[in-house]
Amino acid sequence: MCRHLPSARLVAYLHDSPRIIASASKLTLSPKDFTSISEGMSGERAEEWVRELVKRGHGSPLEHSLFVFEVVCSRACSHQLVRHRHASFSQLSQRYSDKYLRGMIKKACELTGIPYAEDYGAFLRVLGSLSASSPGFHDLLDVVAEAFIVPPRVVEAEDKGFLEALLRGVESYYRAVASGISFEDARYLLPQAVKTRLLVSMNARELLEVFIPLRTCSRAQWEVRNVAWQMLMELRRVAPELFKYAGPRCVLQDARVRAAPCTLDEYLSGSCTPTVERCPELVPRDRIAECIRNALRGAGCGHGDLEPGS
Repeated sequence: MCRHLPSARLVAYLHDSPRIIASASKLTLSPKDFTSISEGMSGERAEEWVRELVKRGHGSPLEHSLFVFEVVCSRACSHQLVRHRHASFSQLSQRYSDKYLRGMIKKACELTGIPYAEDYGAFLRVLGSLSASSPGFHDLLDVVAEAFIVPPRVVEAEDKGFLEALLRGVESYYRAVASGISFEDARYLLPQAVKTRLLVSMNARELLEVFIPLRTCSRAQWEVRNVAWQMLMELRRVAPELFKYAGPRCVLQDARVRAAPCTLDEYLSGSCTPTVERCPELVPRDRIAECIRNALRGAGCGHGDLEPGS
């Protein structure tokens, strides 16, 4: 369990989205009403309509859908998520909750053997004792991961100084709160790595045409890329007809210029070769599949958990 990494899980979605989207698409051409179209729309036909939507870039029917995720990530990452305008967000407030920080204090109590007490002075004593005991990197990571997202490169390098800097931020925060400074002012002392929780709602158009292409790309920042790949794997599980074509921008770009769109699995397996000379990030055609694999490789706690086709 990699608690120092972000997580994303699908918590709700509009069931039968592929059929609804396919029926909405056919409605633009048919004299029949939606109910008649929908009742006559088989799974196979729905998949054909979706494939045509992806190929032609006819995105408006994709908006007749909704997918809701719970995301736990850093504040640095959440700032990137909320830039997506065609989405809805509800986020844990730092003005009213120090949930993750208290979780870290409880974990520090376990390591130091000090009983947990609901008192800011006690929190500071626990943090002082933790620093004085000079725990090893992995013991310290186990504590810090309760409240912070830690970059994989920091973990690979076992950079204890990085973790200690995060702890100093928490100590400064609780020292300020203990002195009477409000939560909303004390939070200015916290590092951007501090965890937050969001509920994120998007429709299939935002996911297929904007969020997933941009954020699963190997050029995306590592944490938001991690979140995006987790979201994509969740989507493929519940609506494969829609999201088997989803992937980085090179996948979307290639789908628009070929006779029939390829799935992400087909690109990764090599059974489908990109037709575009270069992707939007200027990666040449013969390196696109490997670039996608590299993006996926850095996207999980053991990227096999996120492997397409699994």
